[in-house]
Amino acid sequence: MQWTVRFRHHFFAVLAFVGLLGWAVSADAQSAENVAVIVNDASPASQQIAEYYVRKRGIPASNVFRIKAPTGDSVERTAYLATIEQPIATALAREGLHDRVLYLVLTKGVPLRITGTSGATGTTSSVDSELALLYRRLEGVNVPVVGRVDNPYFLGAREIRDAKPFTHREFDIYLVTRLDAFTVPEVLALIDKGSAPVTEGKIVLDEQDKLVDRAGELWLEAAATRLTAAGQGNRVVLEKTVQGARDVNPVLGYYSWGSNDPRNRVRRFGMGFVAGALAATFVSSDARTFNEPPADWVPSGDWNDRRAFFGGSPQTLIGDLIREGATGVAGHVTEPFLQSTIRPEILFPAYLAGFNLVESFYLAMPHLSWQTVVVGDPLATPFPRKTLTRADIEDVVDAQTTLPGLFSKRRIEVAAAQSPGMAPRAVTLALRADTLLVRGDVAAATVAFEEATSVAPNFGGVHFRLATLYEQSEKFDLAIARYKRVIELQPRNVVALNNLAFRLATTKNAPAEALPFAQQAQRLAPQSGVILDTLGWVQYLAGDKAAAVKTLAAAAKGEPTNAEIRLHSAIALAANGAKAASEFELAEALRLSPGLEASPEVRALRAVIEKLTQPQ
Repeated sequence: MQWTVRFRHHFFAVLAFVGLLGWAVSADAQSAENVAVIVNDASPASQQIAEYYVRKRGIPASNVFRIKAPTGDSVERTAYLATIEQPIATALAREGLHDRVLYLVLTKGVPLRITGTSGATGTTSSVDSELALLYRRLEGVNVPVVGRVDNPYFLGAREIRDAKPFTHREFDIYLVTRLDAFTVPEVLALIDKGSAPVTEGKIVLDEQDKLVDRAGELWLEAAATRLTAAGQGNRVVLEKTVQGARDVNPVLGYYSWGSNDPRNRVRRFGMGFVAGALAATFVSSDARTFNEPPADWVPSGDWNDRRAFFGGSPQTLIGDLIREGATGVAGHVTEPFLQSTIRPEILFPAYLAGFNLVESFYLAMPHLSWQTVVVGDPLATPFPRKTLTRADIEDVVDAQTTLPGLFSKRRIEVAAAQSPGMAPRAVTLALRADTLLVRGDVAAATVAFEEATSVAPNFGGVHFRLATLYEQSEKFDLAIARYKRVIELQPRNVVALNNLAFRLATTKNAPAEALPFAQQAQRLAPQSGVILDTLGWVQYLAGDKAAAVKTLAAAAKGEPTNAEIRLHSAIALAANGAKAASEFELAEALRLSPGLEASPEVRALRAVIEKLTQPQ
């Protein structure tokens, strides 16, 4: 079993995404209880929209997840993980909603794009598309961030009759939408329309004036053919003329090439969208922002004239389709390449066949961890099918792991594959302990981990977990014993080597015993500032002040914003008589962490510096 860790002294942060699921009698499903709403508390717009949607749809309080994330269009991946994905994962685990929640609904103010590299093998993706894979990551599966990932719910070449309502029985992803638009009132109107969709309206399929890529045209024509075969031919408006599709009313579906078609370099298309209408375009950056452009801006499609850009592109914005009245829209935060765009020949037939808004878009979406954003209320369903019961969606809680049944089966399978040769009972106990930790029951989790190591004495990952829990409860002798056992089983476990060295040197006052472990950790991770800090501090405590100054200087260079490392460097410099350098490092430590001023270490250091100031 692989445990996620990070290099820190006395660290205990191994986030376990598990939880307890209550079981009740059957209820209608694919309803409010299957929706989780994500509120960014850093955004007043997000809070207002979430409050309105929760009230409108009756979303349970347990399904409202609060995060505090950046509010711009883009977010770096580390910030995405820390402020968006991990808090959502923790909330799902805490509430035991892995299987019950089918749809994650983001709100205006949650970033659109995770920054990264570009191209077909790039790491840039939409926040929404990355979150779709959270269920899989919760299972413990290593999901790559490079390039796109096949969407298991994508219908592909199969017939609409082969499509299935979305549950986690077959699909280990979430379907993600967002409630977004240029303005908050437009989002609230979108919510109202999604809760009261109508069944009337045309499906407008607008081909290009100038042929750019025949594949897209074939998909539009296939949509017309498939709808006609399903008895919906009277709805179809397949526009092939040079005039383009304009002033159609009423409209339940719209698809075009947007600003890639010179005829469509406009802000309004004249579509009389009805409540529940879906829309999309073959445009590579149409969901790049929901900031409102100036009133006189129009998409030009001219990449050579930056004066015509808005939000970094001259292309169509799906915000304009929402403003014109569309209830559900898909777009892209950056270049998806045509093969990854929403397929109209799946989208509209699925919607008319009774699938809800988000199912229809995801059935038509080839790839995840990619560039697509879907806007709209996932529950919008103009043509509702037979509802599922809770029993159709969930299995009972696994009594051994206390995890939701479907999720538990997958999680056990992944954990067992990551821990070859380990007794199944030990793996199950380890997962149970994770669940208890998420619920805050550290004592019971410790007992479960201890039992797991009794069943499987060579279970290095669990020995490590116990060591960190013992440190947390200040049972340092027990922690040291477990770290030593981890190193017996995993001699190259850098974190265990580092933590053992720090604990021996500080708690047991045994720097000589600690030194070989710190040196081995540094050899395995030579560039880590935290590992260098441990080695330097052990050297200092062992009396090798000159070596400590050199090592801690390297640590501070590698981790210049780590106040603890800067303080250690200051202490070692003062011990070597380097007053000015010590004062500089102390000042940096206090700038980074002003609270250190009251610590006994700083008081002692100031006394040493004062002595250096006095005449000898």
